[in-house]
Amino acid sequence: MDQGQLGVKTPWHLWVIGGMTLLWNAIGAFSYTVTRLGMLAQLGMTRADIAFFDSHPAWSNAFWALGVWGALFGSMLLLFRSRWAVTSLIVSIVGLIGTTIYQNFMTQVPENLKSLPFDAMIWIIALALLYYAVKMRKAGVLR
Repeated sequence: MDQGQLGVKTPWHLWVIGGMTLLWNAIGAFSYTVTRLGMLAQLGMTRADIAFFDSHPAWSNAFWALGVWGALFGSMLLLFRSRWAVTSLIVSIVGLIGTTIYQNFMTQVPENLKSLPFDAMIWIIALALLYYAVKMRKAGVLR
């Protein structure tokens, strides 16, 4: 463990959680990037699936971007032991709220793209990561 400012040691679990969530959130960033660049056909998506993603309004895509990039930067900032990780993760939750509202109440998601367990896992990981970052900030690990 290394010594931080004010002599607070970095707990080993920060590196594990930060590293694992960075990889997890990188998958979301990849998905967002591939979708926004119009590369879904190369991943084997059907025309109907691509049309569904292309039909999302700009505000929905903006919330998706907040969720994806807020989470990715939040994990990176956690590894840098920055107190800004909490703010970034709050931004990601705001994005997740907007995306969830759109997908569950404002559009019809194709059956083959629905996955309640996966959606629940995204929420659980996002909220747990925010909780962890707040806990690390209160403990003085994040500066």
